[in-house]
Amino acid sequence: MPSAPFPAPRAAAAASGPTVAIDIGGTKIAGALVHPDGTMTATTRRPTPRGADADGVMAAVAEVVADLSESPLWASAVRCGIGSAGPVDTSRGTVSPVNIGAWREFPVQERVVAELAVRGADLPTVLAGDGVAMTAAEHWLGAARGHANALCMVVSTGVGGGLILNNQLHPGPTGNAGHIGHISVAFDGEPCACGGHGCVESIASGTAIARWALDQGWRPSGTAGAGAGVTGAKGAGGGPDATAAGVAAAAAEGDPIALAAFDRAGRALAAAIAATATLVETDIAVIGGGVAAAGDTLFAPIRSHLAAYATLSFVKDVQVVPAMLGTHAGLIGAAAAATMLLPSPPSPS
Repeated sequence: MPSAPFPAPRAAAAASGPTVAIDIGGTKIAGALVHPDGTMTATTRRPTPRGADADGVMAAVAEVVADLSESPLWASAVRCGIGSAGPVDTSRGTVSPVNIGAWREFPVQERVVAELAVRGADLPTVLAGDGVAMTAAEHWLGAARGHANALCMVVSTGVGGGLILNNQLHPGPTGNAGHIGHISVAFDGEPCACGGHGCVESIASGTAIARWALDQGWRPSGTAGAGAGVTGAKGAGGGPDATAAGVAAAAAEGDPIALAAFDRAGRALAAAIAATATLVETDIAVIGGGVAAAGDTLFAPIRSHLAAYATLSFVKDVQVVPAMLGTHAGLIGAAAAATMLLPSPPSPS
């Protein structure tokens, strides 16, 4: 959490009260009151229920709201932002998270508004996908701060993102603008889960990196066929790590297949960044998510390949940088998205 104050996403919001922020993901549901200087209070979280029905998952969200309502600052809250794993449809206020099977076209915005009302808070509320929320967070307090036009990306199990254009968050009609993971960068590429072909996500996601490396004969350390001299990473159970993190560890040790996997992913990301910058003249690409933790193993090939794709004068200087906010991006982003997309509350008379 930021230790020093920062400007609010809009100057008009600087004198307003806190924003109720809720971050919904496949492993946890978190909440906080996020203040105009970016600090958070009353933080709380619940594990996302496993094996529960839709109402069972919503019960965990309701518990988070109940926790927040116990804060002495609850009565001064002025808005609510919900960030959720997707797919989302913000025009309808619904979510169908891939990693929350019980929610399909679940009306989360309507249900959260009802929970707020039960706790005496009749607040305007915004729903944002997690990629858009991360974008709002990084523009407010992170690596895209000070940039009027930015692309922010989450490279993890999937690849998502969002856009800042002319200092405004640009979620699009359904909240999915900037979903860079489903730009096609390989005309004859393999099928993507979305139904398209050659999508960035099918090449550069953590899942895709690990799958391609394994298909090429890479094996994590401790298994038959592992490359000589590769120490690799250990998985959650202490055994060999056949995920993208394991591939990254092998790449850091010089394994040629692991290096090629990240070079391939970096090239796909570079092509998509260049296409986006050419289309809307973004001047920075901020990359977060679990795969970005590989550091230069990912960023070096992106920057190298970008020079071959971003050749026009107005895009050749586009920057590629790591995200700054890490695990705080969900809650800060939910608050920032609400502040950017909702009208400012009237000033007290």
